[in-house]
This record gives sequence, C-alpha cells and structure tokens, in this order.
Amino acid sequence: MKSLYLLVIFFGFSQCASTQFDKTPPFEIESATYTQWVGGIEGVSGKSIQIKLSKKTTIAFDSLFFQNKIMKIVVENSEGTSFLIGNYSTSTKQKNELILHSNPAMESKNEIPKKKKFPFSLKKNEAIIRYKIQGVSNYYKIENLQKTSSKFFQ
Repeated sequence: MKSLYLLVIFFGFSQCASTQFDKTPPFEIESATYTQWVGGIEGVSGKSIQIKLSKKTTIAFDSLFFQNKIMKIVVENSEGTSFLIGNYSTSTKQKNELILHSNPAMESKNEIPKKKKFPFSLKKNEAIIRYKIQGVSNYYKIENLQKTSSKFFQ
C-alpha cells in the first residue's frame, strides 16, 4: 500500500514539471498588452489581450493562458505583421437562470458549475502562449504584459 501511495505522489509531481517553456520561440514579440473593457449594458465587461509579432507568421497558435483563464487565440494579419488576440468575459450578468423552488426535485435541474483546473501558476501580468509545430504543442511564457487604459463601449 505504501508503494502505491508513493507512486501516486511521484506521478503527481512529475506532471507539474512536465511543461517546458521555449526559450527561443520561432516568432518574435514586439509588444504585449491587455485592456479591461466595459460594455454599454450594466454588468457586461471583459479583458482583451493583444500580442503584436514583429512579422507575419504561419504558426498554428492554439491557446492563451492569462489570469486563470484559458482562451482561444485569434490571429489577425495586418500590414506585414501578425496580432494574437484573446478575449474573455468578466461579466457579472447571470447567464443561466437558476431554478429556485420549494420542491428540491425542481432545483435538481440546475446545472452544476464546472471549475477547470488552471495548469499554470502565473503573476497578474504574465501569460503563456500554446502553439503547435508539426503536431507538437509548445509553450512560451510572456513575463511582462503591459496594462493599457480601459475601453468603454456604448
């Protein structure tokens, strides 16, 4: 029983160290910023991350990890350069209606919230880009995203 317990602990720690960050990725970042945005309706808000590359690229960018959120990267090409864009909502507006009823059987129809485990420990201004080359996932850590002024939409 002890050996099984030690084996589980060993595999748990080996998974934490398994993610290696690229030191020299096949792209060069010119700037990396994030912006808080507020919508025209009360409670609607989010954050937008924009990473400007020094030149246009054909790399398959997959995901962006930032402030305990995982988002898909959208690549936009403009004027000979590529922009990696990620957005996520911080809205306080309730999306799904909860059923509150005196009969507990009616409340059992409510969805159980799903909490995904965030795979990295990052500072507030750090992000990780996941990209694929020949089907292999690679990771690059950006250590100093600059916060820009908030945007307000009507």
